[in-house]
Amino acid sequence: MPKKIIATDQAAPPGGPYSQAVVAGDFVYLAGACPVHPDGTWIRDDFEAAARLAFTNLAAVAEAAGASLSQAVRVGVYLRDFADFPKMNEIYTEFLGTDNLPARTTLPVPLEGFQIEIDAVLYTGA
Repeated sequence: MPKKIIATDQAAPPGGPYSQAVVAGDFVYLAGACPVHPDGTWIRDDFEAAARLAFTNLAAVAEAAGASLSQAVRVGVYLRDFADFPKMNEIYTEFLGTDNLPARTTLPVPLEGFQIEIDAVLYTGA
């Protein structure tokens, strides 16, 4: 089965030569979502707003692939400032709930000009 490229104008456009998501079999691979509005404008200094927008973008791409974040089996969260970890956890549960959670890695990384990036793998099979 060939891979299927997912693109939507309901989320931030790719910031480089990559797809917003790729469907391969029963898996949806969501590229890193950043705090960028679909029109290309960024949220750079308000962590809560930035995190919500990044999760909103991730959810919009999942929906464009015919899936939802409830199907996540793995999530990666990348934070510029690890002091934002507790607030990120609060916002994370707004989008992924508190039960039947995916595996997750959260790393501090030197993001230039923004505070958070999130990627995920979804499983859409039975």
